[in-house]
Amino acid sequence: MLQRTAADALAQTFAILSPRLNPRRVHFASRAITSLVYTALVALVAMAFLRQGILVWSVGVAYILYDTALLIFTAIEIWPLRHGTRVQVTDAPQPSLAVIVAARNEAAVLDVTIDRLAHQDGAPDLILIADDGSDDATAATLARYGLEQPEVGAISGPARDLPSLRWLRLPHGGKARALNAAILHVDEEIVITVDADTLLEPGAIAAMRAAFAAEPELVAATGVIRPMCGPSLSGRLFEWFQTYEYVRNFLSRHAWEQLNGLLLVSGAFAAFRTKAVVEVGGFDPDCLVEDYELIHRLHRFAHDSGRDWRVRVIGGALASTDAPATLPAFLRQRRRWFGGFLQTQHWNRDMVGNGRFGKLGTAMLPVKAADTVQPIFGLAAFVILLVVLFSGRFHIVLPILIIMGVKIAIDLTFHLASLSLYSRWTGQTKGLRLGPALAAALLEPFSFQLFRHWGAILGWKAFLTGRETWARQSRTAIAEVKREG
Repeated sequence: MLQRTAADALAQTFAILSPRLNPRRVHFASRAITSLVYTALVALVAMAFLRQGILVWSVGVAYILYDTALLIFTAIEIWPLRHGTRVQVTDAPQPSLAVIVAARNEAAVLDVTIDRLAHQDGAPDLILIADDGSDDATAATLARYGLEQPEVGAISGPARDLPSLRWLRLPHGGKARALNAAILHVDEEIVITVDADTLLEPGAIAAMRAAFAAEPELVAATGVIRPMCGPSLSGRLFEWFQTYEYVRNFLSRHAWEQLNGLLLVSGAFAAFRTKAVVEVGGFDPDCLVEDYELIHRLHRFAHDSGRDWRVRVIGGALASTDAPATLPAFLRQRRRWFGGFLQTQHWNRDMVGNGRFGKLGTAMLPVKAADTVQPIFGLAAFVILLVVLFSGRFHIVLPILIIMGVKIAIDLTFHLASLSLYSRWTGQTKGLRLGPALAAALLEPFSFQLFRHWGAILGWKAFLTGRETWARQSRTAIAEVKREG
């Protein structure tokens, strides 16, 4: 079944690259190539298991070497953070700024999100709720602010109790369409997208304003986000692992920023120059990860038009987001994320290795191309290790364990150093205690990391079959924030 799916995907790729080819020949060639690849893989695995040495776990060695190389790169690029970050000071006027909250059936959390925005240091000039066809109590929630319900497709006047707040009521069409419709009502220079389940820290908006005022070339930026998963046991476990995962991920984004190769912003809290988003055509409704895809187009447009546009992560712009608190919810999220990542990587494959796009083309995108198969290598390494253990070939186990021990030591060193650097960069220390961090680093390779890889495998299936859509996550953490006042 998987072989047929891969062959069909390969046939579609040939059809796109060479539309004049005979479809029957394309189909036959795709089947033949896929069969050869599968035969070669089976032969390699068989040869590996016939060997009595470390070659049996060569896939694990490759996975470890690749992951370690990325850690070393990140460590080199983030090491200057040990001195902290320079506060951006400029005499330039602060840009006007709007926040769009695209929301569908988020009545339970929408008021908390709005209140956090309204009480920001240097609050937004406009808070626009892009109501994506909600059929819950959203209207009642917004009525508390003195907003009168507009007709579908229309925008309300300012709220009586909060003049910066307005309500754009839309037919249901998905997040990207809601954002595109809302941005047409934005006259401000900077537009920030905030998810309804994301709560900004008091200085987040001010940090974004300062960053865009200090750097005219800055076209897009992401805030630094911390996960919150609610009070249940599974929620506390997932928050524990995801907290340290997010720390590493945002430090990695800072590293790639140094090469002008940052591609990944967080749609939960991202800022853009409004004119630039409109100029490149807005958010793509056909993409599962519209924020990630938009950054590719911004980079492409900048290089094609000779503009020195920059994408950054702003260490002082902090937020917390309601993250998955159960394994099924986590796998659904990662399935969509990885499926959208593969989708975007495929659409922009001409940029991979292309020197015309600078380090983005020659460094970042080749790494992303390798990342498409990293989960496969990771799970394969774990399965082969189990097979070796249960087959009783203990003379092979010792060198494997030595390699894994060295890798864990490297990870621990990076993990502990990253906590200090992250705290200096963001000023954030919540949930970053040394003991839990050590425990997470030791346990993650045998638990949470496998869940991440499995979610990515499901993303591969979603990408190849085209059967992936947005799924609403249950809100387990913001409800607790509301109860705490």
